[in-house]
Amino acid sequence: QVHLIESGGGLVQAGDSARLSCEASTRTRRSYGMGWFRQAPGTEREFLAAVAFSAFSGATPIYADSVTGRFTISRPRAKNTIYLQIFNLKPEDTAVYYCAATENRATMFASDYDYWGQGTQVTVSS
Repeated sequence: QVHLIESGGGLVQAGDSARLSCEASTRTRRSYGMGWFRQAPGTEREFLAAVAFSAFSGATPIYADSVTGRFTISRPRAKNTIYLQIFNLKPEDTAVYYCAATENRATMFASDYDYWGQGTQVTVSS
């Protein structure tokens, strides 16, 4: 069982930056593929970024095309913790941001993830 705890959301102004954190609490020492999604009211859950981890190559990130250049995912080596740095926030970034983990390879598809956090609200005011 994996428990994911997100933090870093809140009310921000357009143009600001924000950093979201997600820590995976687990009884095992294995590494998980981890990613970020978001969901605005009335919309489907949207993939943002994910990162696999290999003891050999480190963290390998993948991004949705819509956020490339403005969102950065990072993962300290050998830790089940990920961060999402968001630059130049826009009102359309307002959503609940979810962290997810998979026992397999991290992908862009929500159905591939086994564990989900409760989400953290990010509200961007114009």
